[in-house]
Amino acid sequence: MNTVSDEFSEPDDDVDIHEPRLWSGNGWTARVIKNDDDEGWAVAMIKDGEPEPALVGPWTMGRDKKNPKPLDSTAFRTLIKTASEVLRRHEQQLHAQLHKNLWVTTPDGLQVKVTLDIVPDEDHPYAMLSAVDEDGEQLGQVRTSASFKLSSSSALQWIERDYRKP
Repeated sequence: MNTVSDEFSEPDDDVDIHEPRLWSGNGWTARVIKNDDDEGWAVAMIKDGEPEPALVGPWTMGRDKKNPKPLDSTAFRTLIKTASEVLRRHEQQLHAQLHKNLWVTTPDGLQVKVTLDIVPDEDHPYAMLSAVDEDGEQLGQVRTSASFKLSSSSALQWIERDYRKP
């Protein structure tokens, strides 16, 4: 019987693996591990090519109340679905943090969509502030600080300053 290490490394080959504590296939690896927080077990779901698990959660004890319940195809499919959803939500949250937009109406009645796209560079993060009219024609664009706070008032101030760097 294979022992399960606490490392989250992936198998070296692309062959599907179906062992009681290790399943691999469909771009994912499920590894049942000892839960360091208590005397139970946990399962880690690792997407192929990723260094960290996308999901770690409690795993059911077996009938002997000592060893973990073996993985099976139904559990593996459910774990893939759950871990994929976690990744999707994380991507949506990251996108929402890095890409903001709003519509403002200028004093002369023009509808302007203002967007702020943050580039999270480790050394020099920045943001691109852009404005387009209702027809999608670009009215202005400027590079600004990644800490710029986009709001209706900051967008209107930027527009009133003829799209110069805030």
